[in-house]
Amino acid sequence: SEVLAAEAASCLNRAMAALRDIWEEIGIPEEQRLERTDVVKKHIKSLLDMMVAEEESLKERLLKSIALCRKELDTLCRELQLGPFETEEESTILQMEKNLRTRVEVLQKQKRDRKQELKALQEQDRDLCDILCTALFSIDTGSVPSLEDLDRYRRHVASLNTLKEQRREEFVSNKRQIILLMEELDHTPDTSFERDVVCEDEEAFCLSKDNIVALQNLLQQLEARRALNEAVCTELRARIVALWERLQIPEEERESSA
Repeated sequence: SEVLAAEAASCLNRAMAALRDIWEEIGIPEEQRLERTDVVKKHIKSLLDMMVAEEESLKERLLKSIALCRKELDTLCRELQLGPFETEEESTILQMEKNLRTRVEVLQKQKRDRKQELKALQEQDRDLCDILCTALFSIDTGSVPSLEDLDRYRRHVASLNTLKEQRREEFVSNKRQIILLMEELDHTPDTSFERDVVCEDEEAFCLSKDNIVALQNLLQQLEARRALNEAVCTELRARIVALWERLQIPEEERESSA
């Protein structure tokens, strides 16, 4: 600061010396020179006062920004369930303002990321619940979710995806067997559920627990009908063979009938 003051004084002295030379060459009287010198002094003072005021304004803006950042940090830390942010008390105003502003930006991004992930998980959850006919995951949508909440939600959605794939595989397998049995039994789907199973798009079929149970029951019913038909056929074939024996039907005629 001493070097700066010396340089400023030197610049001022040179400027005043140059002004005095100019005034002397022009022939300006001493009285007017004094007046002009006073004007120069006022200009310099006004300039310096303006510069000081600008720097004071900068300081006030920084202090105001620090106060606002502290307030926003407190809110963000509560929302994100984090501990309070500790600042270095020995740091300058400028450095403190920068540190606080940077921290606010980091936490704001964390808040946006958590809410975006929550929204994505809710969309997946709704789609899976529509397919599986289950209840939505219980979570407070009015606040910022914690990391633990998001982790639980991710695991819940993953488990629903696994359940969906298991039920989809079971549905496709059972549907294939049901169609084959209906063709074998010459059975036309006559209920809305049977038509949904056989005719509806596999992706549109509701994979609820009740539907999977009903699907298993339908398969068991068809298998029971086929088993019954097979038993009846076996009995009838046995009776036919007995009648052949009683009537002494030749082997050639038996083979053609069979």
